Amino acid sequence: MGRDVVIPLPGGRTIPGVFEEAVGAPGPRPGVLVIHEALGLTAEMQRLARQFAAAGFTALAPDFLHGLGPKPICIARFARGIGQGARGRPYRQLEAARTWLAAQPEVAGRPIGVAGFCMGGGFALLYAAGADVQAVAPFYPQTPSRDALAGVCPVVASYGGRDAIFGPGAERLEAALVSLGVEHDVKVYPGAGHGFMVRYDGAIARLGRILPMRLGHDAAAAADAWERTVDFFTRHLAADDERGRE
Repeated sequence: MGRDVVIPLPGGRTIPGVFEEAVGAPGPRPGVLVIHEALGLTAEMQRLARQFAAAGFTALAPDFLHGLGPKPICIARFARGIGQGARGRPYRQLEAARTWLAAQPEVAGRPIGVAGFCMGGGFALLYAAGADVQAVAPFYPQTPSRDALAGVCPVVASYGGRDAIFGPGAERLEAALVSLGVEHDVKVYPGAGHGFMVRYDGAIARLGRILPMRLGHDAAAAADAWERTVDFFTRHLAADDERGRE
């Protein structure tokens, strides 16, 4: 199990997060920043951070909704901050988290990737266009404009074909990355909807099934997307790590 951590921010404030040390891998390992979906740092998001650790990466999942008020309000504030670009609070927090993760002895300056889900997926893409990260994995994100993606690192992206809201963005993302000459792996899962990497229950699950996003877990899509992401991160993070040691 991971441990709760407190990440220092400029100005003396802090943001909480969950830290997962890489499993079965001696010495410092490449890191992965895990950006949660709109619902926050849920148990499912923490499970995904553990999965990255089990795959040999040191993972950090910050809680970007902390201190923003009641859930509906804090989600809106989080979204507004992402829309403000690099000057927005979420970007400053994520950069502080990256700096903190890189300095931990379990990473010790090794390469870092970033993975984001839902709202966090679009955030991950925008952040990766200007940050010191070596790979980015957005899951069913809102697709930024081509101009906003200039400078982005290699991308491995996964979309649900039944997601009528965000699914069509896969084609636009692929075209933008081809135009920019960025290495990428963009895949659409025709039978999956939005949020296929995680399991929902209660009212969210019932409502999600009838919304245009067709929210819901898809085991086959999740397994394949996970395998592609780990392979891509291994090539771009672990390989860069080995080159850096030569």
